[in-house]
Amino acid sequence: MDPYMKVALDEALYGLRKKEGGPFGAVIVKDGEIIARGHNQVISSHDPTAHAEIVAIRAASSLLQRFDLSDCILYTTCEPCPMCFGAIHWAKIPLVIYGATRTDASEIGFDDNLIYEFLAGRATDDQLTLKQSDRDACLQVFKEYMADQTRVHY
Repeated sequence: MDPYMKVALDEALYGLRKKEGGPFGAVIVKDGEIIARGHNQVISSHDPTAHAEIVAIRAASSLLQRFDLSDCILYTTCEPCPMCFGAIHWAKIPLVIYGATRTDASEIGFDDNLIYEFLAGRATDDQLTLKQSDRDACLQVFKEYMADQTRVHY
């Protein structure tokens, strides 16, 4: 077994046995060393975004004091959900190694298929209505952002 995946799996089991959330774990590796780990903490934190990958990304970013993790690898016990995929993208992590698939996760009740279908334009989400408001006013903040040439774009 891959030693980094073993740590991610141990992290998943730890969180599961503490009843902190679902059966998911993740670690972030930089230069061959684990710098961050996380397990699903949705239940214990009352935070629907506290997935293992998000917890690990937050820990790595805090440790390194930067949001760019392009020199890191993420190991996770399950294929990332759409939210975690978005966080991985924004963190610029170039390689994700995962264990179980999203199909495996759906078979135990963690079904993200509606999200994938919604994003592809093939489904509607009855829980959510998207409504645009005050675009011009909101674009003023974008203009201020673009006017400040000292900003780091990410």
